[in-house]
Formats: sequence, structure tokens, C-alpha cells
Amino acid sequence: MSRPPLPPFTEESATEKVRLAEDGWNSRDPAKVSLAYTVDSAWRNRAEFVNGREAIVAFLTRKWARELDYRLIKELWAFTGNRIAVRFAYEFHDDSGTWFRAYGNENWEFDEDGLMRRRLASINEHPIAESERKFHWPLGRRPDEHPGLSDFGF
Repeated sequence: MSRPPLPPFTEESATEKVRLAEDGWNSRDPAKVSLAYTVDSAWRNRAEFVNGREAIVAFLTRKWARELDYRLIKELWAFTGNRIAVRFAYEFHDDSGTWFRAYGNENWEFDEDGLMRRRLASINEHPIAESERKFHWPLGRRPDEHPGLSDFGF
């Protein structure tokens, strides 16, 4: 299975890869998202280690059951060859109605077919008032005209 754009990345293709990943995660569909990763993909997500597509589906299912009304923005930070570095922020609320904003960085490594074989994520989050939310588009893909991270100064 091939997932263009393929490495080696250019600035244009790396930016496209980042947006495709953002779109996938904003779908909140664990099975769909898992197809962007190799069958033996290895993740470090905060202090949790996830290996393989089945574990990715289980992880994302748990995540989006807790993180309600999840909206994510990713932005290209750097790229070279088959690697991309991304910074991101997302907002969600828990089942008590408390809103949070999470910030983080990811380092990605891709195989020759454009599937991500390694994802290393560092993430911090903090509670925010609902009035502090910045991500207000309808659930799903972020509209092209919606501001990005740099626009918000994140």
C-alpha cells in the first residue's frame, strides 16, 4: 500500500503530508487513521508506547472516547529525506465539560511507501476556559481559511 506524498520530501510535499495527517486525525476515525502507519509502526506518545496498527486503533479509540469535540491543527516544523518534524495544538473537553488545550511536537519517520513507521510525540496540556477556545470549526476537517498555529501565536 502506498500513501503519497512519498519521501524524499520537499517543502511542498512535507506540508501536504502534515495536512493529510491533520485531516485524518480530525476525522476521529481510528481505523482510517491507522492506515497511514506501517503494520509494525512504533509510537511513543507521552509516556505510552504503542506498537502496530491494532494497538494504534485501540489507543485512538480510548483517546477520542475521553477527548470530546477534539479539534487539531498541525504545522510543519522541519523535514529532511524521509523524516518530518511537526508542532501541533488541539482542543477538547472531558466528560465533565472542562476544556483543555494540548501543545506538542512530533517526529515522524516514513518508509519508502509513505507510511509512517515511527512517531515520537511530546505533549503537554492545560485546562482552559471555554471562552479561551480558538478552534471553532465544525467537527471534522479544518477549513482551509481557518487560522493555523502561527496565526494564533502558538
